[in-house]
Amino acid sequence: MPKPTAGPRPPRLSWLAVLVLWLVLPATGLTAAAGAVSVSDDRNRTVTLSEPAQRIVSLAPHLTELLFAIGAGDRIVATVAHADHPEAARSIPRLGTAAQLDLERLLAASPDLVIAWGSGSPGAALERVETLGIPVYYSEPGDFEGIAANLRRLGRLAGQPERGAREASAFLDAIATLRDRFADRPEVRVFYQVWDQPLMTVNDRHLIGQAIRLCGGRNIFGHLDNRVPRPGLEAVIAADPEAIVSGGPGEERADWLDGWRDWTQLTAVRRGNLFFIPPSLLQRHTPRLAEGTRMLCEALELARKRRPEPSR
Repeated sequence: MPKPTAGPRPPRLSWLAVLVLWLVLPATGLTAAAGAVSVSDDRNRTVTLSEPAQRIVSLAPHLTELLFAIGAGDRIVATVAHADHPEAARSIPRLGTAAQLDLERLLAASPDLVIAWGSGSPGAALERVETLGIPVYYSEPGDFEGIAANLRRLGRLAGQPERGAREASAFLDAIATLRDRFADRPEVRVFYQVWDQPLMTVNDRHLIGQAIRLCGGRNIFGHLDNRVPRPGLEAVIAADPEAIVSGGPGEERADWLDGWRDWTQLTAVRRGNLFFIPPSLLQRHTPRLAEGTRMLCEALELARKRRPEPSR
């Protein structure tokens, strides 16, 4: 029987051809890491994942809300206290508070991505997380565009780039509409109360300060260097704001405004310009800030309407 003949032998790649392939394949994305995603966080650090995150730990209430906004809420395996929006967030396991984490429980959650609050999450614990090879994205949006940027970036990290881009655009459109309507209205002098004891407010660099300016307001303590000043009662009385805006100890409790009603020498009190806005709508850097800013703008517009008619 004749021996079977072998087919034509495939040509060998020369060392030069191998080198060319080695250089070209990564550039075209035809690698084992074809599903990799890479973004810069708010510390200008590059965060790279081999594929979109499936198990995410969120270390602040506003970060949990951002993840739900881009359609990645079902990928959050753990979060922290007070992460209460939307309703589904309340059933996610807790790791402690934004400032105090249970590191063992965090690691037990086996995340492939941790989303941290740049100025609020504990640095030492997160350094430990990173030494174990778990990527950490730091979020610290300082303005409206920063919120939109976080929506886009988190959308990419969680495999929801279209949803992230869509939510970012919708948020910026809502802010632009408010700016067009209110930014050039007559100025209203505003005191915004962040906390009651000690009395705390914000300066113009704070995102709430930017919202006040967008609404045609002038923050009476906006010029101070500290982002969250503690002016004291006497300083507020001396500045005599035309409107006082406050959150409160809860989403539906305007208790802090009650304390101002006895100070009838204040213009804001005499004219009834004491306004409550649920704190999560202005104090969390999420898409709901557009709703809080709308409420703020409408409150300042009401303060304008309550001005006495000029005497003739």
